[in-house]
Amino acid sequence: MITIAPHQPVLIAGPTASGKSALALHIAKTQGGVIVNADALQVFDGWRILTARPDAAELAQAPHALYGHVPFDAPYSTGQWLRELTPFLTGPQRPIIVGGTGLNFHALTMGLADIPATNLALRVQGNMLSHRDLLAALDAKTTARIDTLNRMRVQRAWEVLQQTGRGLADWQDDTPPPLLPPDNAVKITLDVPTDWLNARIEKRFGMMLHEGALAEAQAMLPYWDPSHQSAKAIGAPEMIQHLQGLLTLETATQAAIVASRQYAKRQRTWFRSKHKDWIHLDISSTTLSTAFDLQA
Repeated sequence: MITIAPHQPVLIAGPTASGKSALALHIAKTQGGVIVNADALQVFDGWRILTARPDAAELAQAPHALYGHVPFDAPYSTGQWLRELTPFLTGPQRPIIVGGTGLNFHALTMGLADIPATNLALRVQGNMLSHRDLLAALDAKTTARIDTLNRMRVQRAWEVLQQTGRGLADWQDDTPPPLLPPDNAVKITLDVPTDWLNARIEKRFGMMLHEGALAEAQAMLPYWDPSHQSAKAIGAPEMIQHLQGLLTLETATQAAIVASRQYAKRQRTWFRSKHKDWIHLDISSTTLSTAFDLQA
């Protein structure tokens, strides 16, 4: 049984569709606290359903923060998230920080290097280069440290090197102390069986369609730009392609489910690597009421 005192900050990480939001709401309703988003896509407006942001009924049950507050066409970084999160670490209510973006949790508990922002012209230049060319330009130290298969991470490292003349790894080595030392929080990673999670992903996407995901995509169609960070919402490209007449709804739905499962696999890989000292909880074989001792 996991014991949580009412003053303790709680971190809840896990792959998509694993039940993170339900756990956060259970703790907040039972013991109090403000639920703070740590998901890189749920910060954006425009894609509430496809990013699985809390709905009105959930928002009414407990305080929530940093959900849907960033314009869909704006950039957003981990550094910005940390700055917006900071007041909640010393606020009147303890934070229950929940999401699937491993980098946010890593930056919060291990620190984040103060790397200067790169300019738009450099980003445009990077967009025109191939993945291979970007990777070839990086220093060996950075290449050994980043996920070289992740185009976004590779281009970010390339932009930093071009803008500052220093490799991303060098900047990371100058990382300041973390905002929330890991021993000061209850850290929970939802670690669930793959088959169980895959079934939930398929069921959840069906529910998203029932709740209006296609209408949401229709509303966003006039503004669609795949270069927007918010356009990375799982299912958004597929629904847009269906509305553009490029995919049938059935094909788009299956493609979105596959993309969501692949994303969940990458998340699980990250958490296995980075969260070795976290509490790992399999909620597929337990209930929230029996898994926790929520002290008064």
